[in-house]
Amino acid sequence: MSRPASQDTDNPVYWATQMAAVATRHDVDAFMHVFAHFGPRLQRYLVGLGAAPSQAEELVQEAMLRVWRRAGQFDPLRANVSTWLFRIARNLYIDSVRGEPHWLDTQDILEQLDDLPSEDGATSAESFADGIGLDHAIDDLPPQQARMIRMSYFEARSHSDIARELGQPLGTVKSNLRRAFAKLQAALRKAP
Repeated sequence: MSRPASQDTDNPVYWATQMAAVATRHDVDAFMHVFAHFGPRLQRYLVGLGAAPSQAEELVQEAMLRVWRRAGQFDPLRANVSTWLFRIARNLYIDSVRGEPHWLDTQDILEQLDDLPSEDGATSAESFADGIGLDHAIDDLPPQQARMIRMSYFEARSHSDIARELGQPLGTVKSNLRRAFAKLQAALRKAP
């Protein structure tokens, strides 16, 4: 199996093409590229939500099985592959912890997303992400800030990890993330 060129891994069009290959041809190599790239990121994200590492691993396996079976449902006009995958993983995590004693703590964290208004007045995290185009708002940020937002919020990476990977001081990463988040909030408030 050939690995994608490193510049392709940050390109949403590349991942949409890989998903199209999975959907139309059941392309195992394309699926394995998606799995190899996003699997570890989904696992870190799920651990960041509170899943135990073993539970996160199981949820990633289940999420990727859903991706294989439902690749034809992916719509690149509604969201990037990363947003779609993280939503699948998040929903599986929510389903797995409902009814557990710590669910209320998790629910409080996730409900913060539900309080954000969407285009049609609905208040679910999914309609928010799809309705006002969170991906587009992030894409409109300066490239470095967009990358930091994705690393921090979608990949559940710590500020220290981001600083190390980008070769920047921790304080710089924190201030850039604050500025990026403020720009996102302003852009999303203006969204129709």
